[in-house]
Amino acid sequence: MKLDEIEAFVAVVRSQSLSQAADSLALTQPAVTRRIQNFEEALGVELLDRNTKPLKTTPMGRVVYEQCRAIVREVDALRHLVADDAPLAGVLRLGVAQTVADVAMLKALHALRCAHPELRARVTTGWGNPLLQKVDEAELDAVIVLLPTNRALQETLAGETLGELKLAVVAQKGSLKKRAYTLAECQSYGWVLNPDGCGFRAGLQQALAAKGYTLKLNLETLGTELQLGLVADGVGLGLVPLPLLHNSVHAAQLDVVPITDFKPEIAVWIVRSRALGKMQSALAVLAESVEQSFKAARLSRAA
Repeated sequence: MKLDEIEAFVAVVRSQSLSQAADSLALTQPAVTRRIQNFEEALGVELLDRNTKPLKTTPMGRVVYEQCRAIVREVDALRHLVADDAPLAGVLRLGVAQTVADVAMLKALHALRCAHPELRARVTTGWGNPLLQKVDEAELDAVIVLLPTNRALQETLAGETLGELKLAVVAQKGSLKKRAYTLAECQSYGWVLNPDGCGFRAGLQQALAAKGYTLKLNLETLGTELQLGLVADGVGLGLVPLPLLHNSVHAAQLDVVPITDFKPEIAVWIVRSRALGKMQSALAVLAESVEQSFKAARLSRAA
């Protein structure tokens, strides 16, 4: 068996598609098919169930895939190791939570270009857990996401927090009396939130469920500014990171609502594969810039 056969097999299982795997490897589809067939012949076992769409592994294929992932990860680390003396170049595959992108990524990417001009960042936005899975499966090199401060990472991943991020419950200005409320008292107003998969929404749902309530969702939509505009128009309550509220064009039309039994707080994390190699120096540049942006946002709010 050959390394290129192992890499082809891993690419096919990740993408569940021969054509997508071929694109990612810069090969033709027949070339990928031949490599998979050669790999199966070398092992003497069928790895893919070709009667399913999308492509899936056989039970033995799944076991082999987990071993192959580890092999590819170690080979990537070796390649990074021997290239340590060369300037950083190529592509850094980065996943970013939308809130992080809104607050910090413009400056962070500028800092990265200045520090490593030969390195190109390819950025994907999404929710935290799916992005973490992509790092674990080597589809991304690193992610900057919002997770609980005490989040335990998988053994294959390494990460650190870049600071805490406080959230605020907001309402249309003047629609609620200026006092503290409980979650139960907020039920009748309903919420304007991100679609399912958002960590903010999940935290609110868990807090409500612990008190025997279900989430009353008036409207779900992506985009903090759109959500805040809808809240300002009286559609429902919102849940927003304080730095984004401070910078919003709708801030003057909103009131922060103190909630006595819900104190949402989350941390900004940068998480990478342990086998990332010398790309860690690029992540250090990003981490410092993101940390400074969130710190500046907190200081600006306090001023």
